[in-house]
Amino acid sequence: MGQYHFRLPDVGEGVAEAEIVVWHVAVGDAIKEDQSLVDVMTDKATVDMTSPVDGVVTAIHGAVGDMMPVGSVLVELEVEGEGEQAEAVSAPAEEKVEAVAQPQPEAVDAQAEAEPTPKKDKKRAPLAAPATRARAKEAGVPLTEIAGSGPKGRILRQDLEAHIASLGGGGSASSLVRRTGVQEEKVIGLRRKIAERMQEAKRRIPHIAYVEEVDVTELEALRQDMNAHRKNGEPKLTLLPFLVRALVKVLPDFPHINARYDDDAGVLSKYEGVHVGIATQTPGGLMVPVIRHAEARALNDVASELGRVSAAARDGSASREELSGSTITITSLGPLGGVATTPVINHPEVAIIGPNKIMEKPVVQGSFISVRKVMNISSSFDHRIVDGYDAALFIQALKRLLEHPALIFMD
Repeated sequence: MGQYHFRLPDVGEGVAEAEIVVWHVAVGDAIKEDQSLVDVMTDKATVDMTSPVDGVVTAIHGAVGDMMPVGSVLVELEVEGEGEQAEAVSAPAEEKVEAVAQPQPEAVDAQAEAEPTPKKDKKRAPLAAPATRARAKEAGVPLTEIAGSGPKGRILRQDLEAHIASLGGGGSASSLVRRTGVQEEKVIGLRRKIAERMQEAKRRIPHIAYVEEVDVTELEALRQDMNAHRKNGEPKLTLLPFLVRALVKVLPDFPHINARYDDDAGVLSKYEGVHVGIATQTPGGLMVPVIRHAEARALNDVASELGRVSAAARDGSASREELSGSTITITSLGPLGGVATTPVINHPEVAIIGPNKIMEKPVVQGSFISVRKVMNISSSFDHRIVDGYDAALFIQALKRLLEHPALIFMD
């Protein structure tokens, strides 16, 4: 018998360390080649590390939440033959990107068990994305109880939700009882990455906020009519595809807003292509999938791509490319959008746009008062790059297109 030392591989892009998100094996487990060993999170991805050999786990190194340097031994295995010594390095077999805003924040998820998976009849740990594991933990449902419908029996989010729904459940009576407990939870994984990036953005970027009221009555009428007459295969339209197309029309006149600012080098990169980040809430936290080259996409194409990348972020299947490289970000809370927000810029971008919820309000129009559909647009800009006057001009130009939606489709 020999020993095989599985080390944290170099996953590229200058990554020097990674955080342990969840262990799939424990000491004593007999494992097969390609079996999941551990999920680790870098700045932009959660990566499923799989075993390159058959063997028995004799030691694991690092607990959930620990930062491990590239090249450090994660798992020691007893294998047939002479084995591999500490020089052996394996590459990850599967990558599941869960980045934040780029932060995505969304991918997958940093919420995981606090201890390695206990040994269980030396059976393989259930295959599931970290976001799915987090949801199962939140619901108190062991993944071993669920039959997965994905490749190689992987448990998908819909498998978990169907199982939770089948369990039913009821409420409990409340009572006036003093509660004295305090639950401490270590902030790790994606939640920690979100915290770090939000802190960095607020620390490094002097934000200027601007809020404008927009009458979207005509836009809503157009949107509803297009949805009522859409053909088979055409996506249902929300407000966001129209906002993306309006941005595409406006940004050529404001090239310094469709930009990324490297404040260390003192370089502003102004992009011709419009790569729109869509801040998306996922089971693990905020992520920002990207609609690339929105300037080359028609309205329905924007809607389809928005739905695709947002769904990929939520279920943990988004690629690294789909979660990075945005040049301007939209953040929307939909019906929960409130009256106004003060969104945090997705560093190193210089602007973020936040549509708020649409409300019906009485509006004075000449000598008459009409009930109109009105929405506030909240925005934040990097004041080092964008002056308040330019921010106002930009939002006013956006307002004009949204209030007269025919202009969005004119060359």
